[in-house]
Amino acid sequence: MTESYVKKLSYPLLEAVTDKDPAVQEQVCRALCSLGEVRPGEMLRACEEFLRHRDKLAHPYRAMVLRVMETVLSSHTCRLDKDTASAVLLLASSEMTKTKELFSEWQQAASSVLVAVGKHCINPVMEELLSQFQPGVLPHPLVLQTLAGLAVSNVFGTVPFLPSVLSTMLPMLGMARQDTMRAVLCCALQRFSESALEYLANLDQAPDPTVRKDTFAADLSSAYDILFHHWLQSREAKLRLAVVEALGPMSHLLPGDKLEEQLPKLLPGVLALYKKHAEAFHVSKSLGQILEAAVSVGSRSLEVQLDTLLAALHAQICVPVESSSPLVQSNQKEVLRCFTVLACCSPDRLLAFLLPKLDTNNERLRVGSLQILRHVINSAAAQMEANKPFILSSMRLPLLDTNNKVKRAVVQVISAMAHHGYLEQPGGEAMIEYIVQQCALPPEQELDPGSADAPADSVRAVSVRTLYLVSTTVDRMSDVLWPHLLQFLTPVRFTGALTPLCRSLVHLALKRQEAGADAFLIQFDAHVNLPSPYAITTRLLAVSCNPYLGDGRGVASLRLLHVLHPNIHPLLGQYWESAVPLLLKHLDEHTEETLSPKEWEARLLMFLQDTLAVVSDNTWICQLSLEMCKQLPCYNGAPREKNFLYKCIGATLRAASSREVVRKHLRELLETARYQEEAEHEGLACCFGICAVSHLEDTLAQLEDFVRSDMSRKSIGIFNIFKDRSESEADRVRSALVLCYGHVASQAPRELLLAKVESDILRNMFQVFSTKVLGIKIESKDPTLKQCLVQGLCMVSQAIHSSVQADSFQFSKKAELVAQLMEFIRAEPPDSLRTPIRNTAMLTCACLVSLEPALEEQAQADVVHGCLHSVMALPPEPQEEGADCQELLYLDTMRALENLLTSLLRRNMTPQGLQVMVEHLSPWIKSPRAHERARALTLSASLLRYFLEHLRVSALVPFHNLGLLVGLFSPRCADLWPASRQEAVDCVHSLLYLQLAYEGFSRDHQDDVAEQLPPLKDGLVHPDPATLFHSCHSIAQIIAKRLPPDQLISLLLTMFEGLGDPDKNCSRAATVMINCLLQERGSALLEKVPEIVSVLRCKLRETQEEHVLPAAQHSVYLLATQHCAAVVSSLLGSPLPFDSHTCALWRALAVEPSLSAQVLRLLLDKMSKDVPFKESRTFLPGTAPDRVATLLPLAATCALREVVSAPASAPAVLELYPQLFAALLLRVSSTVGVQLPRNLQAKERRGAGTAPGSLEPCSSAVDALRAVLLRAGSEDVEQCVELEGGWALLSASAGHEEGVTRLASAMAKHAGPRLPLVMKSLACMQGSLYEVQRVTSTAFLAELLRSSVADDLTLLESLLDSLAARQQDPCAGVRRLVLRGMSNVASGSPDKVRAHGPQLLTAMVGGLDDGDHAHSPVALEAMAGLARLVELVEARELRAVLLHVAIRTRPFFDSDKTEFRTASIRLFGHLNKACHGACEDVFLDQVVGGLAPLLLHLQDPQAPVAGACRFALRMCARNLECEELENVFRQHLQEGRGLHFGEFLNAACRPLMRGFPDLLGRLVSTSLFYFKSSWEGVRAAAPMFTGFLVLHAEREYLPQVDLEQLLAALRLLLQDPAPRVRASAAETLGRLGKFA
Repeated sequence: MTESYVKKLSYPLLEAVTDKDPAVQEQVCRALCSLGEVRPGEMLRACEEFLRHRDKLAHPYRAMVLRVMETVLSSHTCRLDKDTASAVLLLASSEMTKTKELFSEWQQAASSVLVAVGKHCINPVMEELLSQFQPGVLPHPLVLQTLAGLAVSNVFGTVPFLPSVLSTMLPMLGMARQDTMRAVLCCALQRFSESALEYLANLDQAPDPTVRKDTFAADLSSAYDILFHHWLQSREAKLRLAVVEALGPMSHLLPGDKLEEQLPKLLPGVLALYKKHAEAFHVSKSLGQILEAAVSVGSRSLEVQLDTLLAALHAQICVPVESSSPLVQSNQKEVLRCFTVLACCSPDRLLAFLLPKLDTNNERLRVGSLQILRHVINSAAAQMEANKPFILSSMRLPLLDTNNKVKRAVVQVISAMAHHGYLEQPGGEAMIEYIVQQCALPPEQELDPGSADAPADSVRAVSVRTLYLVSTTVDRMSDVLWPHLLQFLTPVRFTGALTPLCRSLVHLALKRQEAGADAFLIQFDAHVNLPSPYAITTRLLAVSCNPYLGDGRGVASLRLLHVLHPNIHPLLGQYWESAVPLLLKHLDEHTEETLSPKEWEARLLMFLQDTLAVVSDNTWICQLSLEMCKQLPCYNGAPREKNFLYKCIGATLRAASSREVVRKHLRELLETARYQEEAEHEGLACCFGICAVSHLEDTLAQLEDFVRSDMSRKSIGIFNIFKDRSESEADRVRSALVLCYGHVASQAPRELLLAKVESDILRNMFQVFSTKVLGIKIESKDPTLKQCLVQGLCMVSQAIHSSVQADSFQFSKKAELVAQLMEFIRAEPPDSLRTPIRNTAMLTCACLVSLEPALEEQAQADVVHGCLHSVMALPPEPQEEGADCQELLYLDTMRALENLLTSLLRRNMTPQGLQVMVEHLSPWIKSPRAHERARALTLSASLLRYFLEHLRVSALVPFHNLGLLVGLFSPRCADLWPASRQEAVDCVHSLLYLQLAYEGFSRDHQDDVAEQLPPLKDGLVHPDPATLFHSCHSIAQIIAKRLPPDQLISLLLTMFEGLGDPDKNCSRAATVMINCLLQERGSALLEKVPEIVSVLRCKLRETQEEHVLPAAQHSVYLLATQHCAAVVSSLLGSPLPFDSHTCALWRALAVEPSLSAQVLRLLLDKMSKDVPFKESRTFLPGTAPDRVATLLPLAATCALREVVSAPASAPAVLELYPQLFAALLLRVSSTVGVQLPRNLQAKERRGAGTAPGSLEPCSSAVDALRAVLLRAGSEDVEQCVELEGGWALLSASAGHEEGVTRLASAMAKHAGPRLPLVMKSLACMQGSLYEVQRVTSTAFLAELLRSSVADDLTLLESLLDSLAARQQDPCAGVRRLVLRGMSNVASGSPDKVRAHGPQLLTAMVGGLDDGDHAHSPVALEAMAGLARLVELVEARELRAVLLHVAIRTRPFFDSDKTEFRTASIRLFGHLNKACHGACEDVFLDQVVGGLAPLLLHLQDPQAPVAGACRFALRMCARNLECEELENVFRQHLQEGRGLHFGEFLNAACRPLMRGFPDLLGRLVSTSLFYFKSSWEGVRAAAPMFTGFLVLHAEREYLPQVDLEQLLAALRLLLQDPAPRVRASAAETLGRLGKFA
């Protein structure tokens, strides 16, 4: 191609740079760059010519074109011919200097073009620039900027020109009057200096190695004078910054004497700029360069200005750093670099200035000074070595600063010191203590209020990291920290630092162990500041009880304890090696939420006890107990740790053999305890309890002594009552003492307890609780004391009860104690449960009632009544969040009440004793409040279970109250609360076994009838009334089988009373059970029948409730057996909709199978005799007449639904299954869209939600059909259709056909054997007068062919014949369904397709031509059917129609209807697939013709079309016999895989053009057709496809393309309204460079 053609390609793109869409602009630029890759020179000339002839083109677009030119030049400068390079640089020079405006984006782009050319063609560029850089004339600013850019980008090419440039430039410095021009000159001098320095640094690679620093010294010296003495004083800030930026690199090139001479002026001049500029980065950077230059020449004048320098630099460091400002941070780095320079040359002067600054109280000054100190410690370590003591002593005041920023800076300094050996000096210990102190900061107080610091940067976090790093990575610190860090373990103020301390100590200890035993063992005598082994053990154990506090201090403490065992005691090694890892494993298996504190403390206490046993040294144990007592006050603010430490003291004293030590410590504990802290009571009491295991006598003696001394002080007189302690304080002491006695009793050896319980324990407990003042008994009102007393008494009573001698023990104070406990229970508020007093008091009573002597009957009754009233009347337990504790207390209280009642029942295990208990519970069982009933039934079930388990029958006696008890509990099986139902079943179950026991059966006898009860409990969970009452019926049957005859009437009379139960569910259950009992045991009630019937009729008259009606259903059944037709006719005459009584009577007719079948036949006859609907006239033109249901078929349908819903109707339904199914399915089809008569519409609305079933005609028919399926055992069919939404579709006009299809599919899948008769019934109705019924029957039969069951049952032939008979049906819907059915053979019986191939293909091809309009649904069905059949028919039969089908299908590819595009493209794919790569040439032409549309429709807006294209293309590839193309299609077009369309087209066009180069022209022509597509995606894909075709075509085949036509089309697309299309067109234009 000629150059003119490259212009033809470039010009439309260049014109398109003015596009308003940024994405299109970007694509245009990329396309131009692509053309530049192919023909850079021609494209650059086109751009040059375009800009030259478009003077009025706006600057932003000119800049865009120039940037394209720069991009091309950066890669292809070396390929440019001289003329092009000359034209480009002249254009760029012209563009750059066209206006006097400075630094516009357009001019910068032109300058960049020149720099790009100059990278490889420096001479012509320099020649052009120097032509505009004449002596005596100020050049354009961008000429200077371009020279500066060249100096940076081409150092070796530019530096040789620098002497002449500088000599020309120097006079210009004096001519420049504008600050902007001066700034440009300064920038140029800076770049020239940097370039010269780089050149001098790399002389070995330079073209002229003779160049020296002196070459530039004179010129730069002159320039320096102007810049420093004149321009630096300018008021323009930008100019001053430009000057100072230039002075930095210039200072390295100045002569040494000149620099030394100027330093006294230069440094103050530069420092003065700090005051004039907020952002000082450039000043600091330049200052650092000047200082480096001064040091390099050995300047002596630097010392004179050192103080000024230090002060100015220090002020810069103290400027607050904003994290969002990179320049400020960079400035700090440059300033610190300056300090490094000064520290290396004058360390003493620097420290003399810096260290006094640490004493200031100003936060910024102190933080800044610390920053500098840390920096110089790290960067000038050798120079600071001699000043270590001086530096350490200067840290004294910063260590006292409380400011967080200062703290953080101090920690960072200490970290630097640690790495450089400072902490090994005297005074280093203070630094270590400071770090530990910061580690101990509370996490919530780490940050200042309003601080922006992240938690990871907090003082504590930084300190923790520093301590660990110093301990683990700085080897020289090992001797400093070990064992020094141990002294921080025990002080309370370092508690927060325990976790990091322990981790560091563990690491240090392990390192010491590796070094040897001598290095590891600690000489505690030599280190007086270290805590003792006892103190370490106590401390680490105490904090381990709360293991997740403080970043997991439990694990850290235990690990430290583990590694320290040789220093704790020499005998502990073997035990701790196994025990401590188990404790750590337990913590590892839990989280803070899952760990049980109680279990964890028990494990730790066991660990301590075993440790003491291993040591077995009384002196060591006593010393440990002394240390534990000493540390108790340390935990006053940590109740959990303190309580645990009390338990540890108890365990230690228990192991001690010295009674004197035990008594001494117990006395001290009682005297020093903080009784005002309630949380401490439990710990103190546990301590005494654990100690009492080994020292009961001493423990009781110390308690009694304290009680006596304390009470004597309390009892001196009424006027001195508040002298020693206030009343509340005294109550706190008494609470703790009472609790101590309880724990002592609980832990004391049982063989010693009984002798002391009344004399020493209970007496003192009550003495403490109620004191006497002047002979008057005064009981405390303090609730805590009362609660502690009850808890203590509970522990005492449980201890007595658990004793081996409990049975023989006579507890004289029992009645008095029970009375006292009942007073406590009655005093509790009846409407709330706030304290555990009820629970604990009842637990105590439960233990007491089993002791001798027994309570009197009245006392027992009072106890039962009082406890029941106290607990049962409580409101329901709360369900809201946060009520877990309240719920737990309620459950504990209920368990305590159950234990008490069980204990009382145990003393009278007779029917009478059981009756007494039930009588107490009876009012609560019948309570109108559900929660009270539930509680009562729970208790009843528990008592009956206990009674049954512990019953001993010595003689056969009647269980005379069985009927009454069963009558009370059995209706509760339907209680509103599910839990109550379960308990009621358990009660009945226990009563039946009690009866068996009284009849003489053994306890382990398993009764088959009674054992049917427990499985029924599952049915009681279900809220559905039918399920619930069915279970009740089953329960009644079981009762009827096991109830003695003499108990039957009492049971029935009790149940009749239950009909008036306030819980309606229980009332309904009573009716169900009465009916069942009459049915099962009626023969035994001959004499009582009049009475029973009278009661039933009375209840039926009194109430309209449904649950009374079943009593009359048996009469209806008897009547129907004699007069079935009359009963059915009468019931059909009932008003619609049927009320619940009528529905129940209908269901009663299904009791007996022969009767059910007779009723169903009558109803089918009534349903089919009359027309299903009548059409009413409509007065609106163009609207269809309304269809209104006829009453008799509607009533028959509703009645049939009710009859079939009865379980007993199953045999009759099975017998009439085909007739019922076919009739109801066609009933459904004929009622779709049918309305109720107007008089029934209002009734239906009023009864919505209350009637048993819908009255709406279609819904009622669907419900009846579903009921038939369920009753006939076709549950799988019903559920399958339900899961697929088929029932809803069946009732809807729009979805009826799909609903029929899903029903047929479910029938074929789950009810195959029933299909022959069903199909026979439906085939008889295919000629129905009603079009809807023909459609329904055809749809059903068509779907059957989809399943293999049609062939398995030899129905295929008859089904095809039935469908073929409807091929000419006047209804298009029927004809379409016929085609669907025939194509379904491919799915159901693929092996039969060949046998029926001609018939099937003829039908499908005929369907393609069906209808008068282009989008016939029959034609659509024919295409879908052919797609399924073509691969299964005989090849010769397919070839006969192949071309006709392809031609008939092809126009649908571009149909505006999605379904037609999808079906036609998918069929095209199947046709290709069926050819198996061996298609005839005539069809291959169709394949080639379809290739371009298929590729482009991959971008179709509809996903199904794009998916069909993927399939079709994969199939087409086989017939094109191109393996590479086939691989591309297979790789990119997999189903479900995302498609990057551009990548795919690129990959596909390569093998396409390689294998079929002759198709280029045809494919491009087809693609051009889609340039005008109405779909944006296809319109954008077409030019992209064309571009990739051209890209991969060989040059010899390019003439096939009409380039003029293609260019014209692409130009039009560049004007397309869619940016996506315009971008695609631009991209394609870039690819057409191949024609060049």
